[in-house]
Amino acid sequence: MKQKALQRCTWAEHDPLMRAYHDEEWGVPERDSRALWEKLMLDGFQAGLAWVIILRKRDAFRRAFKGFDPKIVAKFSAADVNRLMQDAGIVRSRAKIEATIGNARAYLAMQAAGEDFSTWVWTMAGGKPIRNTWKKPGMVPAKTPLSEEISAALKKRGFKFVGPVIVYAWMQAVGIVNDHIVGCHRRGR
Repeated sequence: MKQKALQRCTWAEHDPLMRAYHDEEWGVPERDSRALWEKLMLDGFQAGLAWVIILRKRDAFRRAFKGFDPKIVAKFSAADVNRLMQDAGIVRSRAKIEATIGNARAYLAMQAAGEDFSTWVWTMAGGKPIRNTWKKPGMVPAKTPLSEEISAALKKRGFKFVGPVIVYAWMQAVGIVNDHIVGCHRRGR
């Protein structure tokens, strides 16, 4: 008897790496502050590019940015920026590299002010995943009022490359929003 193929969100159907990302990570609620920050930084690097490019380079990004440890990244110097600009394993955008360093400092400033990154963002989102009921990919918005609100709050705290479209993609990736299409085998998780 032939086994029925799993139904997925259409963006994940054609590339094995994207399928694995969809099936194992995308939309899984993340509560770890450092992991949330890492994923937001990667979404910033993705701006203007296909997500699969970032996935293919993710291990190189992790090496280059020392495991995305904000305490280490916040201390990066101009020499580190130059080193990263020579690293063919990552996206070599000076603005995005410098933003990541600045965002590490903003993240640490939030901590110093008593704001845990995870608690802060999940509180803004109502404390639990927002479950949407999109029936077709074309129904999924690029941004929402909540992503605009979170984007503005991040910018106020000194973050860069955190526009509302980037923030919404991040919210989807880290499970703040469940945007698996109705019928997708991952929707109920």
